[in-house]
Amino acid sequence: MANLFDLAHKQEQIQANEEKMAQADFWNEQKRAQAIIRETNQLKSLLENYEKLKHSLTDLLESTNELKDSFDADLANLVEEEYTETMKQFEDYEIQVLLSGPYDQNNAILEIHPGAGGTEAMDWAEMLYRMYGRYAEKKGYKVKLLDYLEGEEAGLKSCSILIEGPMAYGYLKAENGVHRLVRISPFDSNARRHTSFASVEVMPEIEENDEVIIDENDLEISTMRASGAGGQHINKTDSAVRMLHKPTGIVVTCQTERSQIQNREHCLNMLKSKLVQLKIQENAKKMADLKGEQKANEWGSQIRSYVFCPYTMVKDLRTGYEVGNIQAVMDGDLDEFVYSYLRSLIV
Repeated sequence: MANLFDLAHKQEQIQANEEKMAQADFWNEQKRAQAIIRETNQLKSLLENYEKLKHSLTDLLESTNELKDSFDADLANLVEEEYTETMKQFEDYEIQVLLSGPYDQNNAILEIHPGAGGTEAMDWAEMLYRMYGRYAEKKGYKVKLLDYLEGEEAGLKSCSILIEGPMAYGYLKAENGVHRLVRISPFDSNARRHTSFASVEVMPEIEENDEVIIDENDLEISTMRASGAGGQHINKTDSAVRMLHKPTGIVVTCQTERSQIQNREHCLNMLKSKLVQLKIQENAKKMADLKGEQKANEWGSQIRSYVFCPYTMVKDLRTGYEVGNIQAVMDGDLDEFVYSYLRSLIV
């Protein structure tokens, strides 16, 4: 178990972080300092809970052996309670381990884009936007809209949202990919069944990161008035910022803040996040190549189907996990989909 969780490396990282924290200039960059403290606390918690779990398992084994040697009904009941509690402790620790990646503790940036299909696909993208808002609400997370472009008749053409909260990226990275909807279209006068697609891109929010260095000469920045009929979603001033990263062709936009400086800062953070996400995707592709995985399992492929008709079902195509209560899922009940995906990463 210790080897699987690479505890020695985590202990080394704690020591390295504590050495940084002891330096006189540690608080000169507050955001970076806070990030190091968060990481250190997370690693310490992981190690402490590992020791607690190991102790609980040892106690359970001793109790079981005692029960074998001399059966007693009262002791059997205590062992059963001890087993239940230890298994709950193990499940909690499993989730903690699965959320111990390098960016899992970060906030998450989600971008949602409809696929081909016009109004139908744009409405589906809007439904996903609502679903993630409900999910964030259930987790106690804060949602901040960064960019929103409404569709002509319904739905949205694109949107970017920042979801702030503990382990937001760790949980939401499971949602990265193409989502497929099958339903009777409310926009079809003949009430025919339609299939729609929308893509969800999930990135860790990156603010201070030594690995991401952006040369100002690589940026093409333009300002403009917020576009689209965004209503309450956008700020109608000339403060919208569009940023192009010329080496990669990545474009980011932010138009919801009143200050051009704030929108520019959000754009820069979004760009850093996208560059980090590129590295994550490259590593995932390398791992997939090493494992001999098929293209359907690679980043950006279709990950989940939502069927409203002729039956109701939501199925994750990566793990096989499915539920029939589609309304609960659309209301943000995503935890089991997330957990099944996270568990699949260590199989």
